[in-house]
Amino acid sequence: MPAGESFVLGTEIEKVKEDVPTLFERDDVFQTTVLKSTEVEVISSRDMRIPQELRPGGYYGYYNPNGGSLGRGSGPQYDKAVIASTHHKFGIEWTTQAQWSTDNSRKAVVNYFKKLLSTSMAEFRRQIEGQCMGAGDGVIGTISAVATNTPAGFDTLTLNSDGFRAKLVRYGQYINIYNAALTTNRTAGNEQQIQFLDLPGAQIRIPTGVAGIIATDKIVASGLSATPPVGLLGVQYHHNSASTGTWLGYDRSTTPEIRANRVAAGGPLVLPFARLAMNKAGDRVGKQAMMGLTAWMHPAQAQAYEELGQLVVQIHKQAKEEGLDLYFSDNMQMAGAGVKTSFCWDRTRIDFVNKSYWGRAELHPAGFYEVDGSKIWPIRSSDGGLATAQIFYLVVSFNLFVTNPAGCTYIDTLSIPSGY
Repeated sequence: MPAGESFVLGTEIEKVKEDVPTLFERDDVFQTTVLKSTEVEVISSRDMRIPQELRPGGYYGYYNPNGGSLGRGSGPQYDKAVIASTHHKFGIEWTTQAQWSTDNSRKAVVNYFKKLLSTSMAEFRRQIEGQCMGAGDGVIGTISAVATNTPAGFDTLTLNSDGFRAKLVRYGQYINIYNAALTTNRTAGNEQQIQFLDLPGAQIRIPTGVAGIIATDKIVASGLSATPPVGLLGVQYHHNSASTGTWLGYDRSTTPEIRANRVAAGGPLVLPFARLAMNKAGDRVGKQAMMGLTAWMHPAQAQAYEELGQLVVQIHKQAKEEGLDLYFSDNMQMAGAGVKTSFCWDRTRIDFVNKSYWGRAELHPAGFYEVDGSKIWPIRSSDGGLATAQIFYLVVSFNLFVTNPAGCTYIDTLSIPSGY
């Protein structure tokens, strides 16, 4: 018989494309733009105090200079906000064979160990970026539907009832599931690993076995188990106009001075909302304190804003060949504030951030977990010997604070444009 292709298959050279694309994102634009430029306050394990001039002093009035009484006086009232650090870790583990099999360009197009070292901090920062978006409770998703044992052996959870959807969760991460009020931890002591993530479909899958999961339940980051959980104090913690609960030790119900300013849209973005949001804050802290604001939003709301501009655009065609671009550039402004977009932002909000108000209280800077110079640790096998695997950890201990919540302002309950 003639020698076919199968006869020479063992001699053929396999071609592997050397450029390995990354099929996901590691955006950390809020940290990079705002938090890296803020001053770091180095703290101990004790709570950090943030003194604030809470209320003005002095008694104003008219008086009679012809023998009348001037009355008594008073002074400004000071108080303090208090904040403690939160502790974050990121573990990277690999086997010896994976390292040996890729430690030379003749073996693989990617050196796995070097790749781990170069990308782990970027992924760690991306995880923390998700926490920066939240309300201080570690929530990274809200369940809108549950399909039990679908497919077999897995529960499929749809996260489609808030402005984040499935954007803040990551494939392979461990999670807790709480009830809507965050008073019951359904996975207490039994954290579940995300084994499927469909970002466009806003769905994740976890192994079947967690009892009682229902729509409205919350997805909470690994390592938090208290009821309610307490995590990094993010944007929606500080940009909050609620009159219940607490803010950095203050009682919101009795201290309206520490509530942020809110414009409840209840529908699509319209032009008066941004001006109203800024004027609400300006009315409380003055015009000078409103300088340097940036309007942070998801690109969905940037598109909604762009569409408002497109309605009034006129194109004057010249008598020559010209290119066409009906979209605005990224250099947009909203009521005088520069526009910044982040795909991690809540699709239903626009937050006006003054980075001069933001700060970082840091107990330990980001870096390797290290003991006596050791950064990479061997894994132990079940029989007490060494396993052919290694692990290292990235850790950081810090929290975020705002010095002037009265100057913080936001628009929420915005409609999400079609397609997002």
